[in-house]
Amino acid sequence: MSKIITDEKKIDELLSRGVEEVIEKEHLKNALLSGKQLRVKFGIDPTAPYVHLGHAVPLRKLKQFQDLGHKVILIIGDFTAKIGDPTGRSEERKPLSDKEIKNNLKNYLKQAGKILDLKKTEVFYNSKWFAKEGMKEIIMLSAAGSIQQVLRRADFKKRLNEGNDITLTEVLYTLFQAYDSVKIKADVEIGGTDQLFNLLMGRRVQRHYGMNEQDILTMHLLEGTDGVKKMSKSVGNYIGLTEKPLEMFEKIMLIPDSLIEKYFLLCTDASQEDIQKISERLKNGENPRDVKLELTERITALYHGDKKAKEARDEFIKIFSKKEKPTEIEEYKLSKIELSLIELLAESGLAKSKSDAKRLVEQGGVSVDDAVHKDIKKILSFKGGEIIKVGKRRFIKVIL
Repeated sequence: MSKIITDEKKIDELLSRGVEEVIEKEHLKNALLSGKQLRVKFGIDPTAPYVHLGHAVPLRKLKQFQDLGHKVILIIGDFTAKIGDPTGRSEERKPLSDKEIKNNLKNYLKQAGKILDLKKTEVFYNSKWFAKEGMKEIIMLSAAGSIQQVLRRADFKKRLNEGNDITLTEVLYTLFQAYDSVKIKADVEIGGTDQLFNLLMGRRVQRHYGMNEQDILTMHLLEGTDGVKKMSKSVGNYIGLTEKPLEMFEKIMLIPDSLIEKYFLLCTDASQEDIQKISERLKNGENPRDVKLELTERITALYHGDKKAKEARDEFIKIFSKKEKPTEIEEYKLSKIELSLIELLAESGLAKSKSDAKRLVEQGGVSVDDAVHKDIKKILSFKGGEIIKVGKRRFIKVIL
């Protein structure tokens, strides 16, 4: 067993940094000070094969528990994923197949390993117990909750008011997720603020089975590059951990200045004192872009190393500040020597479709060797080696 660290300053930071609420705070603090190894649960819904900075927020909190010597337990919801978490949804989510779940999990743990020490982490798939225990246990479990309690959920109330259905499987989802806390004997469970209802149900179900109730720690949600909505791939405002260093750098630089301090708090290891100094620098009129460059380099270094982060910073400045071309430009082999820009952009992937390509050209957002082209009908003759630029940061070099 790992040595348990009971440093009160570190425990206070664990219970406060990026934390929205702790239930019960005094109980959890005393447990952390006691020297007992706690079992800290985090549920993973395998609906996508990627981890982004928003996912990383609770994973980084788990790492704090791990660094203090506590046992982190990841619950892979391969059974509950077939139902779908109804949290925040305006309609029933399409259940996932076994194949989709397996594909999504293929790289998830590898990415989580960028943050957690997986050798010190227990991983469970909740199909292990749900597939074996059968209807008798599910009926016993269902007695732990009430229909009135479940239907008080804000997302369910909204759907009912709009005349939309709620399936019985969705009602049971929260109980199934809570039952995981019983099976792994969780002392603590963490999640985003949007998961509070599910986390509280874990306490209720543990009580139903005569167990001590888990403490709960909810984390602030991280807004994406749009600065408004929670980071999500479906919204398109996400920053993935496995993105190339320059792509990660570019995306983080897109966040609004108002989120700089929050990103330092949730996405970096900067101390509270450093973050306070950063806040004062911004209040005193320092250019937010310079502070954001520091932020972006720190985050990129966490997932790609200091050297790659420095290279990404230099490349970013070269492209966006000095208006120079990237050091390395992706090559694209032409299907023919003569074709329109519309065809080229659509075929190469620089545009999503021909209509998107047409819009980009008409708006003057496309250049060939620094010459802007706005004629959507003009056929261009290529010799090879021409640099096509779309917008500020997308380039290809055409080859024959």
